[in-house]
Parts: sequence; C-alpha cells; structure tokens
Amino acid sequence: MRGRLPASPDRQAGKRAHSLLRLATLAAVALWGPTVGAADVDGARLNVDVAVVFAVDFSSSIDPKIADMQREGHAAALTSPEIIRAISQNYLGCIGVAYFEWSSPGYTRTVLPWTRICGLEDAKAAASVIRSKGDTGYIRRGRGGTSVSAAIDVGSLLLDRFPGNAMKKVIDISSNGENNDGLPVQPSRLNAIAKGYTINAIAIPAGGEDPKQPLASYFARSVIGGSQAFVMTPKGPHDYVAALRRKLVTEVSMNVDGPAADAAALLAPAAGIQ
Repeated sequence: MRGRLPASPDRQAGKRAHSLLRLATLAAVALWGPTVGAADVDGARLNVDVAVVFAVDFSSSIDPKIADMQREGHAAALTSPEIIRAISQNYLGCIGVAYFEWSSPGYTRTVLPWTRICGLEDAKAAASVIRSKGDTGYIRRGRGGTSVSAAIDVGSLLLDRFPGNAMKKVIDISSNGENNDGLPVQPSRLNAIAKGYTINAIAIPAGGEDPKQPLASYFARSVIGGSQAFVMTPKGPHDYVAALRRKLVTEVSMNVDGPAADAAALLAPAAGIQ
C-alpha cells in the first residue's frame, strides 16, 4: 500500500497560518460581529422562505458617494413594490434579512441583525435601520483592504446561525474591488457552496476600469457560486438601485414561474452565471 508523502514544513506552516487567519476572522465575528442573541428573536418566529445576508463593502476605497449608493440602494430596494410582491407570493410570505459591513479580516460591523420581513411595514423598519446606521463613507482611515474571502466567511457563519428555518440561503456581496487582503477567495467560496448557500454579487466598477478586465468578470469567475448564482454591474447610482431591486426579486422569490422568472429575463444580459 502506497503511503502519502508528509507535507513539507513550509506547506504545513502555510496551512497553519491559513487556519489561524480564518479562526481570527470568525472569532472577531463571534465576539463583536453580526450576531443575533436568543433574547432578540424566537427561532419559530424566524421561519422564512429565504434568508439573505447583505455583505456590504466599507473598505478604505468606499467614498461617500459609493457608501450612499450602497446604503440607500439597499434600503430603497427592500421597500420597493416588486420586492414586497415577490415576498408575498412565496409559501410563507416572509424573508429573513441581515446586513453587515466588511473590509479587512476581523473588521466587520453589524448594521441590521437577523430581521423577519413579511410585508411593507417590516421592510420600512429594516430600511430605516440601514439608512440610519449604515456607512456614510466619511471616515475612511483605518478601514483596511478588501477581503472578499472574509465577507464570504462571515456571511456563511451568519447563515449557519440563522435562528429559524429557510428553504433558500443567499450571501449577497456588494463591492468595488477584488480580494486584496486576508485569505484567498476560493476556499471560502467552496466552503459556502458546499453548505448549499448561493453567493451573488453586485460589482461596482471604478471610473477608470479596464474594459478588457471588468470587475464583474472577476466576480463571475472567482466569487459567485451555488444554485443560479449571478453578478450584476450597475452603470451609475440610479442603475445601482434598479439593478439591486431586480437582483433581490430573483433572490427572494421561490416561485420560478412568477417574479423570479421575469427578473431572470431582465438580469440575463448583465449577469455572469456559474
């Protein structure tokens, strides 16, 4: 019987460093990141059709204009008639939503813990929290880099801890850059997909983006994954809101013959599917 060669000291050290960094990221979340305590919700109350984690970039590259676009975009999308209609046409008529901001490993900030949305009033309350507590982009010093891998790890952990049942679980990433800090993306991505989670993304291109290497292509190739995953690229602030609204309709819909199918048709030209 042929045995496996022992790993080299360098490889073993690399694996240990990789594991330690991932543990540090998750420990930071466990200590002060986006969590929901037993006193906040009753598990039975959070039974929903879909659970969506909004993972929103607030690294040092996010200026006030982009911060405002992300914050207001999510708030506006949640309260749009299309989203409320899509939610109401599901089996239970409710979704679970959490919203956190991320940059370097260990740097996450809770904006909205797990919240059950079953109608317009619930959506308005969640949107109000996002608007009042979301990043404004004015304090950018010390924000660090863009760790997409950490965003996926935190989003995955939140879905692991979802205090109820959900038939579909989604990590929804909004960012203006590639992974440039922390762990490589692929292990985090594959780990989330293996759990049955879908990773979608909205890629915010820089003003001087190379048309031959668009950010959306990177996200389609290296970040998104899972059932019917896709990435979208808005062309401006108004397009961001519209794109996010269409994306959310697809994410929160369980009825493939209803609003999800209509949204999928709208998304097709802008989406990278994996």
